[in-house]
Amino acid sequence: MTLHHRFLAATLLAALACYGQTAPAAKPATAAKNPTAPARTHGSANRTTLSDSQIEKDIRERFSASKIAADKFEVHVQGGRATITGKTDVLQHKGTATRMARAAGAADVVNKVEPTEEAREKAAANLTKGRRRAQIKRSETEARSESR
Repeated sequence: MTLHHRFLAATLLAALACYGQTAPAAKPATAAKNPTAPARTHGSANRTTLSDSQIEKDIRERFSASKIAADKFEVHVQGGRATITGKTDVLQHKGTATRMARAAGAADVVNKVEPTEEAREKAAANLTKGRRRAQIKRSETEARSESR
């Protein structure tokens, strides 16, 4: 085998070795569902700059379109920091309000929502009672399988 043939064989082997290792294709740009909505990403450094009034408006729209609308929370945004105040009968609405404010573009959220005494008692009762999945008695299971 001549030097030329060895070089050609080595080149061919190198090309075959790299054949299955192609670079991943670039992801196609997806069209936004709402082209007028500003892009939102996680992290304050990557967040697009929205005005305080726009963030406040977005938060109020999210609140009004959800179950927490009945709580009628007040929202004020200053310097990208949203302050939420009000009272709620459902303890989980406090956390939901914080998550919705962050999703609407708030860089920071101060949640001053106060759960009512009724909400605290309900949460305490659920903790002491323990939420267990309803168990089906064996006799009910057998009756169901026979009827099929």
